[in-house]
Amino acid sequence: MRVVVMGCGRVGASLADGLARIGHDVAVIDRDSTAFHRLSPDFSGERVLGMGFDRDVLVRAGIESASAFAAVSSGDNSNIISARVARETFGVQRVVARIYDAKRAAVYERLGIPTVATVPWTTDRLLNVLMRDTETTKWRDPSGNVGVTELALHEGWVGRRISDLEAATSGRVAFLIRFGGGLLPDAKTVVQSGDQVYLAAISGHIAEALAIAALPPSEDPEG
Repeated sequence: MRVVVMGCGRVGASLADGLARIGHDVAVIDRDSTAFHRLSPDFSGERVLGMGFDRDVLVRAGIESASAFAAVSSGDNSNIISARVARETFGVQRVVARIYDAKRAAVYERLGIPTVATVPWTTDRLLNVLMRDTETTKWRDPSGNVGVTELALHEGWVGRRISDLEAATSGRVAFLIRFGGGLLPDAKTVVQSGDQVYLAAISGHIAEALAIAALPPSEDPEG
């Protein structure tokens, strides 16, 4: 789907790269052209120079056909204004804004605009609000650096090695539940139909791993 990201700082660039890697049509807006250097060299989306709350800039970024919009610049006011324009003027259904002031964030939540605080798992939360309807993680360590999530696997993974899944998602399968019992997999373990697979991954990559697992695997596994 079409997603517009306003702000190409560290979070915006990470979010845009993650969305593009899992196949979405992405446009990134920033008023500083050097900010686009944070994007991966493989980024396939559009770079739009301008103010993210300017309607003409939003139109150039494809907001009229967008299904989701994320405002993640360094300014609370810019983020909430652009989020409201995306929602109220252009009718974008999935909108999220990064807000640094927790008290203001609570106000905007009541206006129906999900907000994200500056926490270690910001990128995961943003991807979650834009892409999914449920929480991505089942557990996080106290620092928030590592999370465990249950994967909704595409049927194409059945018969593939756990190691193939780990390589594709850049995570590690912590355990799986098979026929109602827990199992610690090893390098030779193969995914079976009905398996519940739980993946441990670094924050910032969990929602991306979920999206990759939901897609069919590549035709030829490495190794």
